[in-house]
Amino acid sequence: MDFLTYFFACFTPIKVMLMVGGAIGGILMGAAPGLSPTMAVALLVPFTFHMQPADGLILLGAVYTAAVAGGSITAILINIPGAPSNIATMFDGHPMAKKGQAERALYLSFFSSGVGGLFGVAVLILFTPPIARMAMEFGPAELFWLAIFGVTVIAGLSSGTVVKGLYAGAFGLLISCIGENPVYGVERFVFSDMLTGGISIIPALIGLFAIPQIFTLVETLGQILEKKSFKPQKGILRAAFFETLRHPKQWLMGSVVGSIIGAIPGAGGQVAGLIAYDQSKKMSKTPELYGTGMPEGVISVESSNNATVGPALIPLLTMGIPGSPTAAVLLGGLLIHGLFPGPELFTKHADVAYTFIASMVVSQFFMAIFGIMIARYSHVVMNIPNIFMVAAVTVLCVYGSYSVQNSMDDVIIMFTLGLLMYLSSRNSFSPAPVVLGLILGPLAEDNFSRGKIIAQTSDGLMSYFFTGGVNLVVISLCVISIVWSVYSEYKLARNNVPSLSQA
Repeated sequence: MDFLTYFFACFTPIKVMLMVGGAIGGILMGAAPGLSPTMAVALLVPFTFHMQPADGLILLGAVYTAAVAGGSITAILINIPGAPSNIATMFDGHPMAKKGQAERALYLSFFSSGVGGLFGVAVLILFTPPIARMAMEFGPAELFWLAIFGVTVIAGLSSGTVVKGLYAGAFGLLISCIGENPVYGVERFVFSDMLTGGISIIPALIGLFAIPQIFTLVETLGQILEKKSFKPQKGILRAAFFETLRHPKQWLMGSVVGSIIGAIPGAGGQVAGLIAYDQSKKMSKTPELYGTGMPEGVISVESSNNATVGPALIPLLTMGIPGSPTAAVLLGGLLIHGLFPGPELFTKHADVAYTFIASMVVSQFFMAIFGIMIARYSHVVMNIPNIFMVAAVTVLCVYGSYSVQNSMDDVIIMFTLGLLMYLSSRNSFSPAPVVLGLILGPLAEDNFSRGKIIAQTSDGLMSYFFTGGVNLVVISLCVISIVWSVYSEYKLARNNVPSLSQA
């Protein structure tokens, strides 16, 4: 097997240094709100120009995989996702931190990320040809239904307040329409010049999650002299390792979901994480405890978002079609070295291709090792007085929002959405459905518009969207998801209503 032939080529001193530096730098960059894995890789592409092709790709790959995992640090510690793929990590990760289990949650996160990352790279190595063919089956109709399947997760993210969750999701879908339609070029809801380009996901993500957290911290400034109970615990590393192994259903399901979603161009880790969390909740015997600090929630999400990394490279390396925005930036890293995706990449440049893939395996271990080392000092962050935390988080929010497009408009949008979310959260509205609607809205709308144009030149709208094996499979999954969510909510409500005899 060609992979094994080149596997040990990535253990030269310079390549090991690049993987170590990429892992540490990627974790730190991923933990910074607003500095997404895509941005982290894009910042490093120019620095790889004078490197050997394999060395440059190794550095970019290590940063990619580590940045996806690093976003869990701020998601768990301060309830702000470092990247969109870590949104669902907050749901149970931050409640664990509030219970004094921040170190445990981070250990579970990095162990799960390592498992999911290895699973995804194994899929990249073993199943590249069939998965590449499967990815090609996803046209506009299939991607539209995939987005609708993601929307059905809203009910699962809003246990106990389903109606409010649906309203929040609808609001997310509405604001995703702001700006110019990329297919027809028509402006919608642009009542201010700052909305011409629409609402970017990073400023919205920061605003919806971080600004309410800042206001919450401000409300508790009177408690700044109260010592917090976040201290390092002996033996927690070993316990977290075996705890991860005790939940094979969660990390296996998350890895499978992440691998499938990762191979589909345009989906991304944020969709995989949310779907994996929803499926983990549906599989659980105690779904009502999700959102209160369930380790299974952290394990399923972090294994899924890292499992997307390897499969996202399959359509990129075989056909030149990036499976994610970060993979698109990696494509630039290939092209600047005169390497073109396709069969010739694995024949004429086999040393580069297989050494890069081998480095992705080794990088998973470096990511987990250095992530765990950083997690050991999580108590330092958790013991910072609230007054300093408010200042630091505010600076990060402004920097992260401004750096996306170097525009103060994004900062204003971020604060506006944050204020609205803070006021809404006091009435039991959750930001998660809003973000889900904002992410999936463009995916559904753009692919429906493209599919409609194609359908008008073929057999019609109904035939195009409701026939075909992949369409029928995804539609069936949508129906199953909706029915299961309704049943779960009915069952939960029935269990929570006291009987008249006990009244």
